[in-house]
Amino acid sequence: MLHYNQQEVKMDHLEKYIVKRKKIDPKFAKGFEEGFEKFKIGVMLRQAREKAGLSQEEVAQKIRTKRTAISRIENHAEDIKLSTLHKVSLAVGRHLKVSFV
Repeated sequence: MLHYNQQEVKMDHLEKYIVKRKKIDPKFAKGFEEGFEKFKIGVMLRQAREKAGLSQEEVAQKIRTKRTAISRIENHAEDIKLSTLHKVSLAVGRHLKVSFV
């Protein structure tokens, strides 16, 4: 007997919807991809901070800013400066690598 996690089933439906919608709506596809890339940066920063075992407050102190600024970066990283990314990466013990693909 197969058991499915309810979250996995919901995600499967969501992924199917996104694939279908992207095929029929180029404007949605472009907006989705751009939005996802922006969202992904914030997620990567949060994951790096958590892996380093640091709180938002601790990272903020290291880069001389407020905890709310770190929260904003993690949740809305769409317009983050490269210099800020560099500071945060160093604060969590990582190196920033930028590439053009």
